[in-house]
Amino acid sequence: MNFLTIESTCDETAAAVVTDKLEVLSAVVASQEQLHEKFNGVVPEIAARAHVERILPVIDETLARAGLSLQEIDAIAVANQPGLSGSLLIGLTAAKSLAFAAGKPLIAVNHLHAHIYACQIAAKKNVFPCLGYIISGGHTNLFRCENAITFEHLGGTIDDAAGEAFDKVATMLGFPYPGGPFVSKAAENGNPKAYRFPRTFLNNPERLQFSFSGLKTAVLYQLLGSGNSDLSKIDITEQERADVAASFEQAAVDCLVGKAVHALKKTGLNRVCVGGGVAANRRLRSELENRCDQEGVELHIAPMELCTDNAVMGAIAVERYKAGLFEDFDLDIVAGLMR
Repeated sequence: MNFLTIESTCDETAAAVVTDKLEVLSAVVASQEQLHEKFNGVVPEIAARAHVERILPVIDETLARAGLSLQEIDAIAVANQPGLSGSLLIGLTAAKSLAFAAGKPLIAVNHLHAHIYACQIAAKKNVFPCLGYIISGGHTNLFRCENAITFEHLGGTIDDAAGEAFDKVATMLGFPYPGGPFVSKAAENGNPKAYRFPRTFLNNPERLQFSFSGLKTAVLYQLLGSGNSDLSKIDITEQERADVAASFEQAAVDCLVGKAVHALKKTGLNRVCVGGGVAANRRLRSELENRCDQEGVELHIAPMELCTDNAVMGAIAVERYKAGLFEDFDLDIVAGLMR
């Protein structure tokens, strides 16, 4: 069976064709990074307008690369939650229209659950039950995943997501958007112990929550120094910039790895699946691998190409199809950061 999957939750317009055997026949992603770069973040209205322009060309190209017509597609899946309302509406409207016109079943996809399912696509085997861990620009959440369609939210960030903190610190350090990779690159030449930044909630194993706003503010104060409130007047050497980047990255990674261990011990699970854009961070991947080895826990991290937003991970729709979980055409979006 062939599934057309559509992703438009934030600023990536994406589509893919996958089979019920999780074979990827084609995948297309249209990035909006250049549109949002000068604003140092995603502007929802700009994102929605770009989706309008790109959604049908992306779908057409995806079908062409797969060598299939719309009639040869067995079901159409679309991420309808969570995300930016305008962005979600574009993808959902396109999916409904195509499903109605072609007489195909419509399947709803939860973007966060799909990030976890990316691990199963890469592993080519069942990874459930597991601790699901999404670490991205908009989300930092932990789930108990009994199977591919049963998810229980355990905890998440109470303010900034990890990826947002990386991007904001990147702006402070003078790096372009999206800044996470630039922070990590600079950190390679820095001392992660140069500055002692806070690790909020790390020593509270019962509280499976995250907070990165205090860490972000601590970096700001370190850079501004006493009596300065103007970011344009930050004056640091390249080595100091690298040290700040490394110390920030280490503090964030300590929190992310530590909370994963707390969640594993609290739930009794012995497998963790990690997805989301920040899961591409090399220090995070390395320290998660080391800690899971120490704890005797099986670790699956989505491959680099499936960490950032994409439609391939929408193959979780295969599981919903098998369970008979189809949607009516009154399906609506559920916007926001956590669902």
